[in-house]
Amino acid sequence: MSEPLPPHKGIIDRPGAPLSGRLKTTARALGPLLALVIVVGTFAAADRWKNGKDSQFLTARNARAIASQTTATVVVAALGMTLVIIAGGIDLSAGTALALCGTVLAWSLKENLLAPYTPLAAIAITLFVGGLCGFLNGLLVSMLRVVPFIVTLGTMSFYLGLAKMLAHETTVRPDSVTQVPRWLKELLSLRKDALHFGFPWGVWVALALATTTAALLHYTVFGRRVFALGSNELAARLCGINVRAMKVCVYTLAGFSFGLAGIYQFSQLSEGEPTSGVGMELKIIAAVVIGGASLSGGRGSVLGTLAGAAVMAVIESGCTQLGLTNPVQDVMLGIVIVTAVAVDQLRQRRLER
Repeated sequence: MSEPLPPHKGIIDRPGAPLSGRLKTTARALGPLLALVIVVGTFAAADRWKNGKDSQFLTARNARAIASQTTATVVVAALGMTLVIIAGGIDLSAGTALALCGTVLAWSLKENLLAPYTPLAAIAITLFVGGLCGFLNGLLVSMLRVVPFIVTLGTMSFYLGLAKMLAHETTVRPDSVTQVPRWLKELLSLRKDALHFGFPWGVWVALALATTTAALLHYTVFGRRVFALGSNELAARLCGINVRAMKVCVYTLAGFSFGLAGIYQFSQLSEGEPTSGVGMELKIIAAVVIGGASLSGGRGSVLGTLAGAAVMAVIESGCTQLGLTNPVQDVMLGIVIVTAVAVDQLRQRRLER
C-alpha cells in the first residue's frame, strides 16, 4: 500500500483544522490590524503637529467619510477578490466589471425597465450581470486551463468595451429626482438624516456581507475546499474535490460582489461611467494583499482584507488633510504594497525551510 500524500503546508491552517491552526490564522490577521494602528497613529500625530487644535483626523466625521466615501466600495469588491486569491486565482477584470455593473444600473434606471418596479429590477439585473461576469471568468479559467492572470486580463478589456457600447461611449445619467430612488442615493450619503447608528446604511451592509463571507470561509465545507484548492490544487483533486466547479463557483461569487460594488459606485456618482473602474482592480487586489493574503493561494482572511482596505483609505485621507499631492499618496501606497508582498515572501520561505 502506498503512503498517503503529505499534507501541504497551507492545509493545516484551513477552516476545520485543529485549534492551533485556527489560532495561527487569527494571528496572521493581527498583522494588518497592527499596520492599520501604526498608520492611523502616524497620520494622527502628523496632523496634530501641523494643525494643532484644528486637527480633524481623529474625529467621527472623518471616520464616517473614510468608511463611506473611500472604503465601502473597495471592501465589497475585495471580499469577492479574497475568495479568488485564497483559491489560488486572481481577477484583473474586477474594476471594469464593477464599472460595467454601474453602467448597467444607470442604463436600467434611465430606460425605466419593468416599470413600476424599475429600481428593484435594475438592482437585480446589475447583480445578475456581475455574477455573469464572474461566471465567464471562472468558466474560461477552468475550461481553457490558462493562468487566471491572462484570462482576466482579456476579460478586463472585454467588459470595458461592453460598458462603452451600452453607454454609447458617453456617461449614462438617469434623472436623479424621478428615476433614482431615495434609498439608493442615501446608500453612502453622509447627510445626518441618512445615518444609522453613526454611519450610512451601506457601510452596515458591507460589514454584514463581510461577516457572512467570513462565516462561509471558516464554518462551511465550501470554505474548507476554497482553502484546500489554493493550498494544493493537485491534492484537492485527489481528495475528490471538483476543481473546475469550485473555480467557477468562486469566480461567480466574486462577480456578485463586483456587481454590488458597482451599485455602491453608482450611489456615489449618480451616473454610469464606463471608464470609472479602470485601475480600481489594483486597489481591490491591494486591499487583499495588504490584508495578509498570499498571491500563491491558500491563505487570507476577511478581517485582514478589511484592515487592508482601511489602511489604503487612511493613507488617502491622511495625505489629503496634510496637503500632500496625489503622487505622494501613490508613492506611499506603493511602498505599503511592496512591503506587504515582501513580508509574505519571507513568511513563505520560512515555512519552506
